[in-house]
Amino acid sequence: MKFIHTSDWHIGRQLHNQSLLDDQAFVLEQIIALADEHKVDAVIVAGDIYDRSIPPANAVALLDDVLNRLVQDLGLQVIMIAGNHDGHERLGFAAKQMATSGLHIIGPLSADIHPITLSSSSGDVVFYPLPYAEPATVRQVFECEASSHEMAMDVLLEKVRQHDSQGLPKVVISHCFLDGGSESESERPLSIGGADKISPKLFTEFDYVALGHLHGPQYKGAEHVRYSGSILKYSFSEQHQHKSVTLVELGTQTPIDIRLLPLTSMRDVRILEGELDTLLAQGKTDANREDYLMVRLLDKHAILDAMGKLRAVYPNVLHLERTGLMAGQQQVALSRDHIKKGEMDMFCDFFSQVSGESLTQAQQAVMDDLLTKLHNEERQA
Repeated sequence: MKFIHTSDWHIGRQLHNQSLLDDQAFVLEQIIALADEHKVDAVIVAGDIYDRSIPPANAVALLDDVLNRLVQDLGLQVIMIAGNHDGHERLGFAAKQMATSGLHIIGPLSADIHPITLSSSSGDVVFYPLPYAEPATVRQVFECEASSHEMAMDVLLEKVRQHDSQGLPKVVISHCFLDGGSESESERPLSIGGADKISPKLFTEFDYVALGHLHGPQYKGAEHVRYSGSILKYSFSEQHQHKSVTLVELGTQTPIDIRLLPLTSMRDVRILEGELDTLLAQGKTDANREDYLMVRLLDKHAILDAMGKLRAVYPNVLHLERTGLMAGQQQVALSRDHIKKGEMDMFCDFFSQVSGESLTQAQQAVMDDLLTKLHNEERQA
């Protein structure tokens, strides 16, 4: 059995208010092509199909097109589970009817863990899709005492252990946070204070574990207990991650084969750091200036319309940090004279950029009197 493990599509997501739908369509096209190129039998999507529980219409249309091409055009089996971002009931609508076509969607958690046996020329495999569920949901569905995510997961996995797979390999599909996993800023916390963490040891007995939630490709506890990672960089904290899908070949008589298939994004997500003039000069010859950028300016003086100047060269600057200016402000002593001097210097820089001229001595005296008056009023307030 050969299948692609992917997760965290987050269709409909925005990055600093920039829609990523075209970028998602670009990379999902690659997943379709990889599935065809490697002649896989199935595609597994381990949760967070959409970015929010009520996805926008264009996100639904994109998913519909992708699934139609995988299931109808390529004739593949697709198994999808709901993640913590998904609306479980909405995602699972008409799932029973679609299963006959090869599309298996597991939305809300049910008391019956329905194994899915998929056949291939190299052997059959049993998949156990476990949608994301809060401990409270597990307590209600299974009438148990699970008070943490780990206890809740153990209840679900016990059902998998008890199921007789007739000697066929067992593949668990889950959306959760394994203890020790490498996080990024774009993942929504499942719980507060570490109560969402689950020991990887719970999963090691199974033949393969297809996980979703963490956005960096990684494995924990054992090489076959694995996160595929998200299909795109969804925060600037992910700038150094290399996105991929996981190609898995699994049989009863042969050892498991796991390979990462790299994905190429339409635009990269990067952080640039430097002084404005240097960055503007670099941007004129930067072949990747269309990337989504966070810029950290090291200039220690005020700059008029820094964002506008940057976007004239880098059109997709999404966030600007004045690192140099903040560092300069932090170094100013808290005495009255130093505070006043810092504010005067900043105003002098601002005035010279707006007017093209420096403050005269008379103008400086007026500003000095005004700043002194303001500070006296602050002390008296």
